[in-house]
Amino acid sequence: MAESLKTIDVEVLRYRPEQESEPVWQRYTVPYTDDMSVLQALQQIKDDQDGSLSFRWSCRMAICGSCGMMVNGKPHLSCQTFLRDLLPGPVRIEALTHFPIERDLVVSVDGFVKKLEGIQPYIIPKEPRTLAQGEYLQTPAQLEQFEQFSGCINCMLCYSACPQFGLDPSFTGPGVLALLHRYNADSRDGGQAQRMEVLGSTEGVWNCTAVGYCSEVCPKGVDPANAVNQNKVNSAKDYFLRFLGPEGGQAEHAGRIGRT
Repeated sequence: MAESLKTIDVEVLRYRPEQESEPVWQRYTVPYTDDMSVLQALQQIKDDQDGSLSFRWSCRMAICGSCGMMVNGKPHLSCQTFLRDLLPGPVRIEALTHFPIERDLVVSVDGFVKKLEGIQPYIIPKEPRTLAQGEYLQTPAQLEQFEQFSGCINCMLCYSACPQFGLDPSFTGPGVLALLHRYNADSRDGGQAQRMEVLGSTEGVWNCTAVGYCSEVCPKGVDPANAVNQNKVNSAKDYFLRFLGPEGGQAEHAGRIGRT
């Protein structure tokens, strides 16, 4: 005998700027199976019920980071959040908080990308190296210093969880600061002095209020709160070492603690 059809109510916060001045809730009834994710529920709605629904997704494997959204008021990757864990419903889905909504569940990432570009998220060699000199070598202990923080997938869940970013959008934010630490802690990198300007600025680590919720919602266990705390120490060291001589600190104008 065929299994009886199970359904769950899904409420989506819709925003279509051409017809609505403010977001509105819309309810759908979705047939589901026990292995069905929230993302699949949205795909069912779009494919079979309402083709106008807009949301981002790509890999469906918690790798691309593009399907982040609020599920029952908490930041989640919708591809790894399952309906069976949200019974009996309704499931309430809305765009990530603290970001401007472009349409339905799609938010603007312009500000985040600008912050990301500002930290130069790539290895800046300490000195020129030719191909004939071979690759940059690194010990397991050196890798361990930054490996955890290299797992960020830019999903921005930590930004929706961060109350300080909600209050002050100019705050560099947990995800970008974690990636900054990933490169500064890399033994192959020589760009720390350039990044210290971001760390010590009023938009940098000293704007963090140490709530720690960013690390709780991270789907990859990056622990951005830990990265921010380590960089508060690094920023303080840089500030005071500057008084020991012209080369004491990492950057000429970094570590402006007195402005926070």
